[in-house]
Amino acid sequence: MSRSIQIFQVDAFTDRLFTGNPAGVVLGAESLSDDEMLAIARELNNGDTAFVLPPESPDHDVRVRFFTPRTESGFVGHATVATHFVLSRLPGAPRRLRQRQKAGLVDVEVRGDGAARRIAVRQSAPPLGRELAERERLAVLDALALSSNDLDPRCEMRIVGGAGNRLLIGVRGPQQLKAMKPDFARLTTLSAQLGASGHFVFTLDPQIEGCLVQSRMFCPAMGIPEDPVSGNAHGLLGAYLLHHGLLPRDGDGAAFSGAQGHFVNRPGRVDVEVEFKDGTLAGVWIIGNATMVFETAISL
Repeated sequence: MSRSIQIFQVDAFTDRLFTGNPAGVVLGAESLSDDEMLAIARELNNGDTAFVLPPESPDHDVRVRFFTPRTESGFVGHATVATHFVLSRLPGAPRRLRQRQKAGLVDVEVRGDGAARRIAVRQSAPPLGRELAERERLAVLDALALSSNDLDPRCEMRIVGGAGNRLLIGVRGPQQLKAMKPDFARLTTLSAQLGASGHFVFTLDPQIEGCLVQSRMFCPAMGIPEDPVSGNAHGLLGAYLLHHGLLPRDGDGAAFSGAQGHFVNRPGRVDVEVEFKDGTLAGVWIIGNATMVFETAISL
């Protein structure tokens, strides 16, 4: 029997078409097999495609699975923003809900109305992983065509996060971001050796108004050579910057904005809010706009 599947293409972390990070969103995915989900993700050929499923238990309102063109991911920030931008268009859509994915639970809020509405996604405080050994650090620099002098001396290379972790690499300025020539084959090998899913390179001297950081991210091991704008990585960066005293606290919170995508002609912006409880990091919100590119249906 033929099935009609609703598919949306959304640009996340932007309010302008053809910028930010594109994601596919598939509604009614409970009728799809794993192989069909992967085939649709390959066909759409975005960095990630989100497949929306009904809840399985009372502890969440919606379930989402994420697929790159190569494999399933535990959690994807920009595709979550895209998903809830789509769901917020449905009649009677809730303003707050809880999402379950392979990596656990996140809370989602729709902030604002109409085209200006923004999607906010709350994750638990990410764990700070290990610093790289000197031999590992030099291997990463070589794979990115950087030197030790290109690094921000305040920021050691450190793996941050749980299932969706990233290696965070601080450099001196935008010129280092622009000059990088990543060796994707070598970065894929290093991901397996280091236990880091991707490499997030940032500077605290972005020279972009209103932003604390500017960045690039490479995830070739996941089938994404360069991710235009990563929400998840900016959330991890919030925990990292707090740990190093590089993000000023304001009472029970802290906030910053990050720019990404400029070097792949898809500029976008991620806003981050950090929560504290009893003086310690309790959670991280990643917040962004989105815009609809197209919607269609396919028959299977």
